[in-house]
Amino acid sequence: MKLKKLVILSIFIFSLLNCKDYNQEQIKKGNKSKDNQQEISVSKNIDTIIIDGIENEKTWKKSSWMPINQLWIGEQVDSLDFTGRYKLSWSKEALYVLAEIKDDVLIDKIKNPLERWWDDDCVEIFIDEDNSGGNHQFNHNAFAYHIGLNGDVVDLDAKDTPRLFNNHIESKMTIGGSNSSVWEFKIYLYPDTYTLNGDQTSLNLFSNKKIGFAIAYCDNDKSELRENFFGSVIVNGDNKNRGWIDANIFGTIKLKNQF
Repeated sequence: MKLKKLVILSIFIFSLLNCKDYNQEQIKKGNKSKDNQQEISVSKNIDTIIIDGIENEKTWKKSSWMPINQLWIGEQVDSLDFTGRYKLSWSKEALYVLAEIKDDVLIDKIKNPLERWWDDDCVEIFIDEDNSGGNHQFNHNAFAYHIGLNGDVVDLDAKDTPRLFNNHIESKMTIGGSNSSVWEFKIYLYPDTYTLNGDQTSLNLFSNKKIGFAIAYCDNDKSELRENFFGSVIVNGDNKNRGWIDANIFGTIKLKNQF
């Protein structure tokens, strides 16, 4: 009888230790930084980029286009309904994005920028300053900036309340022919310690810095709700609309000095 109790006790202790080791391993995995998925190199500006919605700078002429072609919400559409692409560059003070969007119908029907901003046509830019990944729904570990047709920049604060972050991004959109619009963005980066009432000084950028990044477009033609959502990165699984919560799905950009 004593031997049986001893065996049971030994099994219990062994199981407890294994469970502890497993939990520690899970904690380590949970704290692991985001993988450098879909990594692309971004060259530094070779001239001054003026945020005017006109892509006439030498930097843009030398930069390569990258697609916004991943369906995150809705249905695939033909090129007459939507196509999107973008370019990237950087300076010491900011990240620059040029986007070309072809959308047959531009919608800006919700006048209050803090109400259902995702149901109007807008560009969404995801920034994770230190490329750490992880949850950012109720914190500023990362940002999911929605930029409306009028330039208002909306994201959620740490209390899940929509706020304007117009001082984070300078933008200009111009409309051309063939249902095409050109957007230019100058994006200032902030650390994950950012608070609305704290220091508003943006960070300096430098060569070899890695940043979590994705860009997307909310497309609504004539519906009450957003019809389609197209992104720049592949998101695995059935739920692809996770960027506003999960920075692990962002791609990675690496800054470099030369073209």
